[in-house]
Amino acid sequence: MPLSTLCQHCGLCCDGTLFTVVPLQPSEESSLRARGLPVVTRADGSPALPQRCAALAGRSCTLYAERPLGCRRYQCQLYSALAEGEVDLSEALTVVEQAHTLLDASEAERGPQVEAFLDRHFRGRHRSPRVV
Repeated sequence: MPLSTLCQHCGLCCDGTLFTVVPLQPSEESSLRARGLPVVTRADGSPALPQRCAALAGRSCTLYAERPLGCRRYQCQLYSALAEGEVDLSEALTVVEQAHTLLDASEAERGPQVEAFLDRHFRGRHRSPRVV
């Protein structure tokens, strides 16, 4: 499926680029801990998965089929554009590569140009603070 292909070749929502944590359902905490993933407690007492996710290998989620609900529910702007047929998979993957190239080039400090690119193609209405 093109949507899962996009996600498994991107990883920006899992590597700490877009978010610092993903909220978890209380029922998800023990199974994630059992898999060796760190879980943090947010200020409101709810569990969360810190990002960069420990289940990320390269750009792919090793738990993709069993990922938490917060991960399943999130749809970046690019994912939505692909789902709606506004872009095809090839175009979407090109945008992902552009994002990674920009991030690699600005590793020490991300400037406004990089943040604007991420906002336009990935964050959409989910802008800073970087929490899902």
